[in-house]
Amino acid sequence: MREITQRELRNDSGEIMRGLDAGESFLVTRNGVAIGELLPLRRSRFVRSDLLVDLFTHGPRIDYERFRADVDAVVDQDVTPRA
Repeated sequence: MREITQRELRNDSGEIMRGLDAGESFLVTRNGVAIGELLPLRRSRFVRSDLLVDLFTHGPRIDYERFRADVDAVVDQDVTPRA
């Protein structure tokens, strides 16, 4: 993570935006004290449908009864509204 000052953020915003586009992160400081981070947004990732079908076709079988028991052991399934 590259450290930049508040002044650099103001004066070099175009360069910083290009850095964010390239995946670079920035730590913004004011008077030598860190005050924030600039992080690039995660880009959407698409998976080809044929690869996805192959994963599900050749993936492990799921035992419904065991899966249901695991979920019930961890998650409260009560439908009564909480007061």
